[in-house]
Amino acid sequence: MSLPKTLAEDVAKNLVMVAKLLDEDPEAAYGYAKVALRLASRVPSVREAAGFAAYAVEKYAEALAEFRAARRMTGLQHLWPVMADCERGMGRPEKALAMAGEPEVQKLDKAGQVEMRLVAAGARRDMGQAEAAVVTLQSPELASTSQQPWTARLRYAYADALLEVGREDEAREWFAKALEADQSGATDASDRLAELDGVEFVDALDPDAEDDDASETVKAVHEEARSERDEGASGAES
Repeated sequence: MSLPKTLAEDVAKNLVMVAKLLDEDPEAAYGYAKVALRLASRVPSVREAAGFAAYAVEKYAEALAEFRAARRMTGLQHLWPVMADCERGMGRPEKALAMAGEPEVQKLDKAGQVEMRLVAAGARRDMGQAEAAVVTLQSPELASTSQQPWTARLRYAYADALLEVGREDEAREWFAKALEADQSGATDASDRLAELDGVEFVDALDPDAEDDDASETVKAVHEEARSERDEGASGAES
């Protein structure tokens, strides 16, 4: 609303492309974000979009700068968790952990607080504190049976943390709970469960897999034929 109409439309089109491509082609999304930023760097939503695009291509210092700018312009705290995760990405988990204890966290909504807990647990693991990461994730939100947008990711992170400290049976239980809550396929909980159960999947469309299967089949046939020949030879000698 603060831009001339034609410019506003150009910026909006670029932001739409950022949102559309962020997951499937982050490099392309980053390119569109840079265009929007060049056109309207004083618009908070543009700075936020540029931050997420930079975050998606692991340009964490750049992402953090954009998030800070957006937060400064709006006075809102919703970017606090992803800002802390940028600190992790830059190899500063201690800073991320410190941010988890700042007053800004209390101003986040429930989803934001859960996200901050996930980041704090990740920082603990970065610092080699696996047991502390498990404790960090234990919360009323984890124990709740209600399904929220963040439920699957929280359960998955807890299962992964349990697995790291050798609590495999509990990890399997929580991967199953994560899968139960994961309606959108946000996690690979099903693959992790299969891995724990010793199940291996073969891609039916993978030609290499087909070749391997065929090779195994041919090998088995040859082994069977060799066995029959040896048995025949043994019978003839007797």
